[in-house]
Amino acid sequence: MFSGLDLPTWWAAEHRSCPTLLDPTVTSQNNRLSRAAELVGRGWLNTGGKDLHLGDFRGKVLLLDFWTFCCINCLHILDELRPLEQEYADVLVTVGVHSPKFVHEADPDALVAAVERYDVHHPVLDDPELTTWQAYAVKAWPTLVVVDPEGYVVHIAAGEGHVEALRRVIAEVVSVHEAKGTLHRGDGPYVPPVPPETELRFPAKAVAYGDALLVADTAHHRIVEIRDEVVAKSYGTGARGRQDGQDATFSEPSGIAVLPDEVAREVGYHLVVADTVNHLLRGINTDTGVVTTVAGTGDQWRDGSTDGPATAIDLTSPWDVVWWTPANGVVIAMAGNHTLSLFDPRANTVERFAGTTVEGLADGPATEAFFAQTSGLAAAEDRLWLADSETSALRWIEPDRSVHTAVGKGLFDFGHRDGPADQALLQHPLGVAVLGDGSVAIADTYNGAVRRYDPATGEVSTLATGLAEPSGIAVHGDDLVVVESAAHRLSRPVAAAHLVHGEAHQVRRPPTDIAAGVLELTVVFTPPPGQKLDERWGPSTRLEVTSSPPELLVEGAGVGTDLTRKLTVAAGVTEGVLHVVAQGASCDDDSAEHGACHLTRQDWGVPVRVTDSGATRLPLVMGGLDERPEHG
Repeated sequence: MFSGLDLPTWWAAEHRSCPTLLDPTVTSQNNRLSRAAELVGRGWLNTGGKDLHLGDFRGKVLLLDFWTFCCINCLHILDELRPLEQEYADVLVTVGVHSPKFVHEADPDALVAAVERYDVHHPVLDDPELTTWQAYAVKAWPTLVVVDPEGYVVHIAAGEGHVEALRRVIAEVVSVHEAKGTLHRGDGPYVPPVPPETELRFPAKAVAYGDALLVADTAHHRIVEIRDEVVAKSYGTGARGRQDGQDATFSEPSGIAVLPDEVAREVGYHLVVADTVNHLLRGINTDTGVVTTVAGTGDQWRDGSTDGPATAIDLTSPWDVVWWTPANGVVIAMAGNHTLSLFDPRANTVERFAGTTVEGLADGPATEAFFAQTSGLAAAEDRLWLADSETSALRWIEPDRSVHTAVGKGLFDFGHRDGPADQALLQHPLGVAVLGDGSVAIADTYNGAVRRYDPATGEVSTLATGLAEPSGIAVHGDDLVVVESAAHRLSRPVAAAHLVHGEAHQVRRPPTDIAAGVLELTVVFTPPPGQKLDERWGPSTRLEVTSSPPELLVEGAGVGTDLTRKLTVAAGVTEGVLHVVAQGASCDDDSAEHGACHLTRQDWGVPVRVTDSGATRLPLVMGGLDERPEHG
């Protein structure tokens, strides 16, 4: 049973003093497996008000999903797990462990809204102090942990694309424990809440369209046209789906781009919609109401080409779209892989516009720049403005495709502070709009505010506060219209510029202590039962390593095919972030009748602190459990 899936010794080493983690030398079925830690947090959601404990899951296969609702990869996991949860409904219980990154995500009301917004159909543990996160030695969002019916950890996986591996692991756990008599079938503890009825439900974006407003009514899976404060027209039936035609369906649509009249006449549709969860762009003819798929295959991009015929290229969570004349096309905020793409509706092509897929904040030529879950776009004649949510940044791109940052310091710094742009702070902004005077309005989502950046003076101010997760902004006539997503409404706040001198915050995820000198980085990837690494056409793995600041690494940065690499950490840098992107290709073994291949990919931003007593080995688990002994 579970050959090669032993408990990582670094897990035990990091938790010698943790009272909730039992002796990792306990033997179960001739394997050294760890007892799962107790589930500790502030409270539970989706349980009908009942608090749950680890013992309540005895007899079931327990799947812990460590997530935070700002994280696009975590949202992907929610969708990936749905069919698995249905397939094993009588033996598998998924528990979402919500371990927040931003201050706003620790607000219990915000978590309640997020659980409804993203249609989470399993119990959720509210873990605001990262207590359970640390008990399981988690290092990345998302991370999945499988616990068997007797309470032992049998599998760990970080990132996306693990559904087939999980299916095989769960099937083997079910087989073993059904034979032992330790598997109990039946319903789990999920109790669905009853959502209130509102005309809009978690709207995401709005754009002016003549004298009307077009709004992405995201949780109702439709685009609506609002005139005189009421819904005058709807595109989409309201059901989740991806059907074209007049009875079209969407899946959590977000951004809306209005095409220039001459382009619309040529291509036969007026609007381009970012159909986010479908990983598609949809075109809407507002005269006929007909919806067509204009870009994407419906599959999420994980690897491979990003350039080519529009409907033959995979997209990944397109979050916002805007027509930008200097690019002669629709720029796509590809939140799912931290890049921007360009859709040419005349040529029906898609191409990479900016970014490398590495998550971070780095300026320069578009082909070398790092972005972080870009979620808002706004076009001016000479600049494309964008809101980079995970770096809490306002950035812009010039017509020569050079990338610049106006506000923002990186993945781990945020707050609500006005003043000079190089000192100002935002918190997970999702929207941006260009005002009539050339300044930029920012939907500062997790601060519940609208902020203003003046390029002429380089100053940041606050226009409005007290808003419920503003996620989009539109200029409509003389009004500034704000999409208050968590309040399910549009508002027109009285905008009066003032200054806020708030505190600076940093992500509270504990840094990993490492030593200066040689650091052995190992990405653990064990193919699941019934699969093997696919090396028919060369190496089956890839590893890319960079750092912020770049001076953190003296040697070892770059791309290679081995999942183990020796890095040289500079002695003069006290802290930073290691950016690690890994992928592995595995295929069903020769015994499978209809074998398939699978690509697993994960990126980590690991905050590190360089200390004399720090570790000399850094293991990151992409799939499986680590067998190697601790070094140093």
